[in-house]
Amino acid sequence: MPASPAAKPSGWMLLLLATAQLIIALDATIVFIALPEIGQELGFSAQQLQWVVSAYSVAFGGFLLLGGRASDLLGKRRFYIIGQALYALASLAGGLGGSALLLVLARAVQGVGGAMLFPATLALINSHYAEGPARNRAFAVWSAASAAGLALGALLGGVLTQWWGWEAVFLVNVPLAGACALLARRWIPADGRRARGRQFDLPGALSVTLGGTLLVFAIVQGPEWGWTAPATLGCLGLALALLGLFAWIEHRGRDPLMPLRLLRHRSLCMAMVQTALFMSSFGVQYYFLTLYFQQVYGYSVLNSGLAFLPSTLVCTFGIWLAERSLLRFGLRSTLVSGLLAGALGIGLVYLALPTGAGYWSLLPGVIVLSIGQGMTWTAMWVSAGQGIAAGEQGVAAGMASTSQQIGGALGLALLVSLANTVSVDGGLAYGLQLAVGVSALLALLGALLALSPQPAPAPVGAAQGN
Repeated sequence: MPASPAAKPSGWMLLLLATAQLIIALDATIVFIALPEIGQELGFSAQQLQWVVSAYSVAFGGFLLLGGRASDLLGKRRFYIIGQALYALASLAGGLGGSALLLVLARAVQGVGGAMLFPATLALINSHYAEGPARNRAFAVWSAASAAGLALGALLGGVLTQWWGWEAVFLVNVPLAGACALLARRWIPADGRRARGRQFDLPGALSVTLGGTLLVFAIVQGPEWGWTAPATLGCLGLALALLGLFAWIEHRGRDPLMPLRLLRHRSLCMAMVQTALFMSSFGVQYYFLTLYFQQVYGYSVLNSGLAFLPSTLVCTFGIWLAERSLLRFGLRSTLVSGLLAGALGIGLVYLALPTGAGYWSLLPGVIVLSIGQGMTWTAMWVSAGQGIAAGEQGVAAGMASTSQQIGGALGLALLVSLANTVSVDGGLAYGLQLAVGVSALLALLGALLALSPQPAPAPVGAAQGN
C-alpha cells in the first residue's frame, strides 16, 4: 500500500525536515570551497584530498540501509534526532581536531550521522504527506532547502574560510544540527508503537554495512592503489562476498532488513539508478569547478563561493518547475527533462572552460545545468517513495540514497583519477575540463535510461514475501 499520513503534519515539522536537508547540502558546498586551504594546511596530496569528501561518502553509503531500516523499526523521529546529534558532535570534532587523521575520522562520523538522518527525513515526508500534490509540495520545500543550503554553503564557505579559517566551515553546523535535535521532540509527532513480532535483522545489518563500506572504500581508494593491486582486489572481493551473504540472509530471513521484493518495484529501481548517475554528473561539478576557479582562474576562496551563488539560486527555479511539471506532465517527463537540461548545461560549461574568457562565458551553461539539477533532484526522490508502504519508506529511502553515495564515490574517484592522469601531459586545466565533459555524458546516459521502455511493475506491498 502507498504511504498515508499518520497525523496532519505541521509547518514546523516541515521546517525541521527541510532544515535537515539544508544542513547536509550546506556541509557539502562549504567543504568543497575550503578544500584547497585544508589540503595546504593539513598536508593532503592531490589524490588524498578527496578523502575529506569521500570519508563522509564511505560511511554514509555503508550505513544507509541500516539507518533506513532502523528508522522503520525503531522510530523515524528517534533516528532524526540521533542523526542530527551525531552530525553536531562530529562537526565540532572536525573543527577542533587540527590534524588530517582526525578530520577524516570526524567526516566519517558525520557520514554515519547523515546515514541516520537522511532516510529518516525522507521517510517522515513520505509517511506524513499523502502521495500526490501534498507530497510533491513537501518535496519541493525540502528540495528548495537543499538549494538554499548549496547557496549558503558556497557563500559562507568563502567568507568563513577567508576570514576565520577552514575550521569555521565545520563549526557552523554545530548550532544548526544541535537545535534541530532538540526541537524535533516538540515539532515532529512521536513515533508510534513498534509492531509486535518484528525483529531487527542483525546479521543482515552487519553484512550489508561492512560490505557496503568496503565497496565504497575500494572504489575511492582504487585510483591511488591501482585497480589491479592486491589490496584493491581484496577489498572488492570481500565486499562482494559480504553483499552476497547479505542477499542470502535477506532471501531466507522472516523479517529482512531489506525485503528483496522491493527490487521488483520499477519506480524505486529507476530512482536508484538515477541517484547514482545524478551524483556522478551533477554532484561532482562543485569539486571540479572549485579547483578550476582557484587553481586555473586564480580566484580567492571568497570569489569561488560567490561564483557558485547564481547556480544555486537558479536551482531553486528548477525545483519550482519540477513541482509544476510533476502535476502537469508526470514523473517520467520531469525526470527526463531535468537530466537532458543537465547534460546540455554541463556540456556548455565543458566547451566554455578552455576559452579563457573567464566566469561570464560559463554562466549560460551554469544556468541550464542548475535548472536541470533542481528538476532532477526533486523528481528522483519522488520516484523513490512512490507506491511504497509506510512501514518500508525508511528502507526504500536507504536503498536509493545508498545508490546515490556509491555513485558519487565511484564517479568522483574515477573522474579525479582521469583528471590527474590527463593533467600530467595536458596540464591541470585540460584534466579538469575533460572530467567535466565525461560527467555530461553520464547525465545524458541517465536521460536515455529514463526514456527507455520499462516493463510493468510487479505488485509491491508490505504483506508480500521476499
